[in-house]
Amino acid sequence: MTIYELKPAFQNLLRPVCRALAQKGITANQVTVSAAVLSLFAGACILVFDTARWTLFLVPAILFVRMALNAIDGMLAREHNLKSSLGAILNELGDVISDTALYLPFAAIPGVPGVLVVLVVILAILSEMTGVLAVQIGAERRYDGPMGKSDRAFVFGLLALLLALGVPTGWWLVPIFGVLLVLLMLTIANRARGALKEVSP
Repeated sequence: MTIYELKPAFQNLLRPVCRALAQKGITANQVTVSAAVLSLFAGACILVFDTARWTLFLVPAILFVRMALNAIDGMLAREHNLKSSLGAILNELGDVISDTALYLPFAAIPGVPGVLVVLVVILAILSEMTGVLAVQIGAERRYDGPMGKSDRAFVFGLLALLLALGVPTGWWLVPIFGVLLVLLMLTIANRARGALKEVSP
């Protein structure tokens, strides 16, 4: 189970917004790029104002908006005949760019274990790469957990909120990022195993 499995219900809530955007001529690619730009903006704020707690309040807010935009761009592509090869590339690249832009700046926050943050970001990228590589061998794009994109967003959003509310950084962050590393390694293994199982005779 991952938070990703709640996506259909989330999409149902956003469908009226999606229809309104389609009627205004907004494309799926425009929504995808907007999500990446928002993430880059939030990450830049954390880097520039690394001791200002207000920047951390941006993270959960933008993560939620980004999740909504990601759901909307998929619906625009599928349900309003806006699929494109460029859109498929932008979708995968946008997710990796957004994750990196939002999570890597945590390493610059005083008291946060920077090396572990960098390792988490690297494994997150590898997990998404593994999901995409499944298509290369003839399987479906893999979204297996236990630490998919939505799960990472929940964890980092919660961490950002706690730090923004004044919870001091310290030793407690080390085991949290350690668990994230383990779960990401399991995610990579599960996606690779799922893809191989899917194409095995």
